[in-house]
Amino acid sequence: MTRKEQKEERRKAILMTALTLFVEKGYYDTKITDIAAAVPMSTGLMFHYFESKEELLVEVVKMGAEGTRALSGSADIPVPPDVFLTGFLTQMFAYAKEQPWVFNMFVLMSQVRRNGMPEDARRIASAVDSIDFTAQLIARGQQDGIFRDGDPVLMARCFWASVQGIMEEMAMDRNMAAPDAGWIVAMLRKG
Repeated sequence: MTRKEQKEERRKAILMTALTLFVEKGYYDTKITDIAAAVPMSTGLMFHYFESKEELLVEVVKMGAEGTRALSGSADIPVPPDVFLTGFLTQMFAYAKEQPWVFNMFVLMSQVRRNGMPEDARRIASAVDSIDFTAQLIARGQQDGIFRDGDPVLMARCFWASVQGIMEEMAMDRNMAAPDAGWIVAMLRKG
């Protein structure tokens, strides 16, 4: 492994460790020394990678924001909206089971959107918008007679609130089985 690859591996280890500790202890109760000890590395070396705990939080949030790019774009997809959403959730739950840090990322992104968090990280987390795309899918599903009537934005918010809750439960209980994605999509269906 080259020196550059070693440095990148160490950087990833710091980010993942910080993510875990920010979720388990809370951002403000996590000290940079806690992260360094858990990696493990010296606190001084940690500052060669990240100048501050806030910079580290921003980088973790950027990683989370990048992960949400999979659910954006045009609702003009070649499959019915209910099939798309069911497939998307099925893949997301399966990936999260293989990569448990995904559960933590859902929890952290929700926490960072709240008042009182560092503003740069809050701005990035708040810019993540899965609601608009999902609302477009729901509106299309309503036009096609698949989804129930109602405000597509409100329905999208409720849809993602249920997913958020599931991810938080799975973050707390790693043995919890992922629910059938069809159950969640069924909230949107007619009758």
